[in-house]
Amino acid sequence: MAGKLYTKTRIAPTPSGYLHLGNVLSFAITVTLARQHGAKILLRIDDLDRARANRLYVQDIFNTLEFLQIPYDEGPRDISDFEANYSQLHRMDQYRLALYKLRDDGLVYACTCSRKQINNCECYAKHIPLTTPGASWRLITNNDVLVVKDYSGNAIHAALPDDMKNFIVKKKDGFPAYQLTSVIDDLFYRVDLVVRGEDLWPSTLAQHALALALGKGADFGAISFYHHPLITDASGEKLSKSAGATSVKYLRESGKTPAGIWTLIAAMLGKANVTSWQQLGETMNYALNQTNKR
Repeated sequence: MAGKLYTKTRIAPTPSGYLHLGNVLSFAITVTLARQHGAKILLRIDDLDRARANRLYVQDIFNTLEFLQIPYDEGPRDISDFEANYSQLHRMDQYRLALYKLRDDGLVYACTCSRKQINNCECYAKHIPLTTPGASWRLITNNDVLVVKDYSGNAIHAALPDDMKNFIVKKKDGFPAYQLTSVIDDLFYRVDLVVRGEDLWPSTLAQHALALALGKGADFGAISFYHHPLITDASGEKLSKSAGATSVKYLRESGKTPAGIWTLIAAMLGKANVTSWQQLGETMNYALNQTNKR
């Protein structure tokens, strides 16, 4: 990416569980790329999953970043600062305006299906009022080809996968859904590089579709996306926050040092001689080997 300059990226954990090794791998890659480009790093904590968001998990984010010496330039410095100034609750008006635009443009429909019913959902044809209590709002999507700019500057052309079509933008509890808040936040903070796991490629496509629907396709299309490989467990499954043995909190309380945690992550990726996030970034050599990859 010689000649390409980025100005801001972000680490955006969700406080729905204790951070695990996969989370901090993503943080390390993000910080490595930011430092190579002289870009600012924003800490954005996505806390609108009100059923699962927990102050203990918010505090764990700060504890983990401090313990592993992962730097950032913008965002909250502690839980009080986060709640007072940076929680997504402070941006609810922006999310509502986006939802109202989708509503007024006729681009959403109400859905009352449960997860078990969604495969046979007929809500679009039922014309359920959007004001129906307990109904989610789904974006009316199409089969258009979307264009995503990758870290190397290449344009990747792809359509939404079937399981992402007509995705939720407003949840049954009335709160905006992740895809909508992520689009609005990245534009609000003027992020121009998003680093995330390769499992979130469908979300990247969904967010581009949503940005187009909101009339913000050009602005969101200017953001570059970097999708990195995941750490997996012994069965080949990606790590989750329910897997306590891979949480940084568990490892820290079990006596692991920061160097030991970075060494463990590197070993899980088949790498050696790593004791810091700087060395992990250099060893993985993501910036130089990203050409033609998502």
